[in-house]
Amino acid sequence: MTKKCIPGLITIMLTAFLLVGSSAPAATNPGGDEAPGRKMAKQAVKREKRWITTDHTKHEILQKPFMSGEEVTQACLSCHSEASAQFHKTIHWTWLASGDKKDMKYGKAGYSVNNFCISANAMEDKSCLKCHAGWNGVDEGVNCLKCHGTEKFNYKEAFTDIQAFAQDDDPESKEIMEEIQAEVTNAVGKIALPGRNNCGECHFKGGGGDGVKHGDLDTSLMKPNKILDVHMGTDGEDFSCTRCHTTTNHNIAGRVYTNPAVESSKSLLEDDLAPKITCISCHSDAPHKNDSKMNDHTDKVSCQACHIPEYARVNPTKMSWDWAKAGDLKDGKPYHTKGELGKDIYKSIKGQMTWEKNVVPEYFWSNGTQTSTTAEDIIDPSTVVKVSHPVGDAKDPDSRIFPFKIHRGNQPYDKINKTLLAPLLSGEKGYWTTFNWEEALTLGNDTLGLPFSGEFDFVKTTYAFPITHMVAPKDKALDCTQCHRRDNGRLATLSGFYMPGRDKSTAVDSLGWIIILGSLGGVGLHGLGRFFTRKNGRRKNHG
Repeated sequence: MTKKCIPGLITIMLTAFLLVGSSAPAATNPGGDEAPGRKMAKQAVKREKRWITTDHTKHEILQKPFMSGEEVTQACLSCHSEASAQFHKTIHWTWLASGDKKDMKYGKAGYSVNNFCISANAMEDKSCLKCHAGWNGVDEGVNCLKCHGTEKFNYKEAFTDIQAFAQDDDPESKEIMEEIQAEVTNAVGKIALPGRNNCGECHFKGGGGDGVKHGDLDTSLMKPNKILDVHMGTDGEDFSCTRCHTTTNHNIAGRVYTNPAVESSKSLLEDDLAPKITCISCHSDAPHKNDSKMNDHTDKVSCQACHIPEYARVNPTKMSWDWAKAGDLKDGKPYHTKGELGKDIYKSIKGQMTWEKNVVPEYFWSNGTQTSTTAEDIIDPSTVVKVSHPVGDAKDPDSRIFPFKIHRGNQPYDKINKTLLAPLLSGEKGYWTTFNWEEALTLGNDTLGLPFSGEFDFVKTTYAFPITHMVAPKDKALDCTQCHRRDNGRLATLSGFYMPGRDKSTAVDSLGWIIILGSLGGVGLHGLGRFFTRKNGRRKNHG
């Protein structure tokens, strides 16, 4: 036996020893064949449809000819009197993590930046504002139809036309106005709980296009099959987003900023009103069959780490964005170049980009919170700046090994102040129009009330997105050897803990040798004892 084989043999024997020693069932399982977590999940989703108590098309106040979005909001509030006040306190309205308009530290409307479109410039960037749930940002009323309308309808354009035609005394203009109003009224009456179309219009297309940001959220989830996502598959459970992202007073569970998505993980058996945002909510913390070693992993490994082997499995996702390459023109005009995945790999207004499909996640310890580098934080431009990164540690009982998409960027920073910059991109004076970095950076930082020295360069950055959608069927989950291996394992870069099959340990190897030699010695002594006992017995018989 070679020396190289010995540590591997020791690890295998010790692992087998540990497996045998820990194989006692964690709980009784009367059914035997089906994992308890699967039974619990079936119980949690046994109701096929949500029942409703009203038909909005029958409400007289919604059948009037509307002149503006604000009139629609007031009609909604005539019944749902507290909805607007509730919504004004949520992050979907304020775009601030704290919900306090005076606390600008974290949030799209504050000092937060990313390495995609970088900043929403305190809601001054009109391109970003398309996803805000107000008729005109926070300056006008809540657009209830953004989340509750089932018709894909351009209300902003319709109301602009209505008000223009209303100024014209021409009978034909009035007739056209009334036709548009009838279309608006028809759409306004079609109200429901938020569906994938509502959520996906922004969250599937965040960062400037389909699949740009998250990797596990794109338009393939509008009507997925269960091979792509066992929960959302239309041929499976057919979950809507709000099935897991439950809501209280319009606060939607699941956001990750300075606080974890959920403060404590509870199953519905422990608390039937607990948020359903975690896997444990429906599957418990012992989801596998009772004799399964996998149940011993749930205190250190997230369910997503094994059950989402790759992300972006249908549509590609953007993996890098180099803003330093932006600004090239052909014949004095902007241009773009598409790559083999059908996505732009160069665009004059955005720079150079890369896209990938079927991406293997990167893994980190995470307790559910993220660190964020904002536009007012001092950076070290000689290193890769972690604009967003998971917080966690192997010794932290709240941390689990979790899969992430890491988007890599190259974005502008202030050479004197050593801060990331927030360029204004859209609009007449934005970079996408002027191709003038200095002007765009000055205007952008002005929207945040932050200084810009006038000197800039570009710095490499990373941004981490937790991967939690696109849950694959159980037969597609990772097997043990994809992590528990010496070379090229998925968890090769994670440190601070010992993992059988991957790591070497002098103490463990020594213990293994003691067990092996002790076992051999015991067997040898037992054999010798049997030999001499048998020999003495024969002598007595002959005597």
